[in-house]
Amino acid sequence: MNIRNAKPDEARQIARLIMTAMNYDCCRYFTGPDHTLQEFEDMMAQLVAGDCSQYSYRNTLVATDAAGQVAGISVSYDGARLHSLRRAFAEAAREAFGRDFSAMDDETQAGELYIDSLAVRPECRRRGVATALLRATIAKARRLQLPAVGLLVDQGNPAAERLYCSVGFGYANDAAWGGHPMRHLVINLVDGKHI
Repeated sequence: MNIRNAKPDEARQIARLIMTAMNYDCCRYFTGPDHTLQEFEDMMAQLVAGDCSQYSYRNTLVATDAAGQVAGISVSYDGARLHSLRRAFAEAAREAFGRDFSAMDDETQAGELYIDSLAVRPECRRRGVATALLRATIAKARRLQLPAVGLLVDQGNPAAERLYCSVGFGYANDAAWGGHPMRHLVINLVDGKHI
């Protein structure tokens, strides 16, 4: 397995994995009842291929398998940039679905490398891909000299929470995103203690 920065021509594969990370109920929340998951995937692929969204390939690490195919992704960015990066998503959703998400609650903040999406293709799971991506993302935060790494995990997904805790994340507070109750988990890189 190799972990590297994503490429624009991998946008469709990355978009599909982002949708897996979001879960399809959240994707349908964004499309509304009059649009399809395929339309959401098309929108997300455009955002991934571009330079200015939170989902951009520029914010994405990919794990590739022996054949060079994308096995998993970790999309992360400096939480201080959330509002400027999210603007592209809000504009794309307004154009594609006629819905306004410009006033969504913040899911991160300054001082945190935020892991927006982490996903592994089903046939590549249980091989250490997610753990390797998490460790590479933590290393990215250190290179960027950010003091913490954070993420949200669905409260109904204890297996994912166990994975994050096994790498060193700890509970910070409760949150909500996309209509789901979430837990905010953090690693403090300055003193090693949870925030």
